[in-house]
Amino acid sequence: MMKDCPLCQLELIKQQQLVIRNEHCIFLQTPQEVLIGSGLIVPIQHRETVFDLTEEEWSSTFSLLHKVKAHLDEKHQPQGYNIGWNCHSVGGQHIMHAHLHVIPRFSDEPYAGKGIRHWLKSSANKRNIQTP
Repeated sequence: MMKDCPLCQLELIKQQQLVIRNEHCIFLQTPQEVLIGSGLIVPIQHRETVFDLTEEEWSSTFSLLHKVKAHLDEKHQPQGYNIGWNCHSVGGQHIMHAHLHVIPRFSDEPYAGKGIRHWLKSSANKRNIQTP
């Protein structure tokens, strides 16, 4: 555990709640105005990125993901999900403790049907590579 990590020290994020846990992982949620029901699956041990997880943590993440889905299906009845890891700052990771985003999606959202690659594939994200 790291003293200044908000995923190790849960009290560092106001209103953060531990919703479900297993031996190696926890599912955390904070109240959301836009991404209703979304949360994070986090290894209990501090791991910087998904690439640092142990096999046991991978297995526990998989197991917990199914429990989280059942919980969210019952509570929110989403029509879809986005599931994803951000890795390192260039990949969008802002808290350097591995965490899997679980985001319920609903058919009445303005961005319904747009997946996690939608903005990455846009021409605005094209790299300016100089070729010789």
